[in-house]
Amino acid sequence: MYLDEKISVIEAILFAAGEQIETDRLSEAAGVEPEMTEKLIKLLNDRYESTGSALRALKLGDGYQLATEKSFAPYIKAALETKRNAALSQAALEVLTVVAYNQPVTKSFVEQVRGVDSSGVINSLVEKELLEEAGRLDLPGRPVAYKTTANFLRCFQLSSLEELPPLPGNSDQMSFDDMELTGEETETASEN
Repeated sequence: MYLDEKISVIEAILFAAGEQIETDRLSEAAGVEPEMTEKLIKLLNDRYESTGSALRALKLGDGYQLATEKSFAPYIKAALETKRNAALSQAALEVLTVVAYNQPVTKSFVEQVRGVDSSGVINSLVEKELLEEAGRLDLPGRPVAYKTTANFLRCFQLSSLEELPPLPGNSDQMSFDDMELTGEETETASEN
């Protein structure tokens, strides 16, 4: 099989899959080694870019998915009459943060970190396919554990969870002693 034909095979599989496909599965189906699959994906993306194509092969976690360039989203939405997605609430962003950095986690863990009931928010994120069940823990009651999805990676434009920014440590946070007091605050502080 020639190189162009191998690239076309990879492209056809990605197109037909319609969603993320794991690298090993893609390699096996295409009849190439996983290392060669990565090279073929790069060549496919080079081909797309050189021809001005709207398509790209995205790396999502341990797999790939065929998608369109972000700049074409308004046209696709108009053609498919897709409803505009509402922005995520502050609570949803908090839950996603807790899960992304600590996964897999239970609802009770999220609630303990946030200090409020998070059942509704977690269920909403599962419906939006940003979170999914990761199995049940071997604890009393066998609670469900949750993890982020490939859709989460795609929505936040991440290839993997390793691309999440590091959490600030204690040394990155400002203490009260480090704060400069302004005029009124200085007077108030000296009176006390």
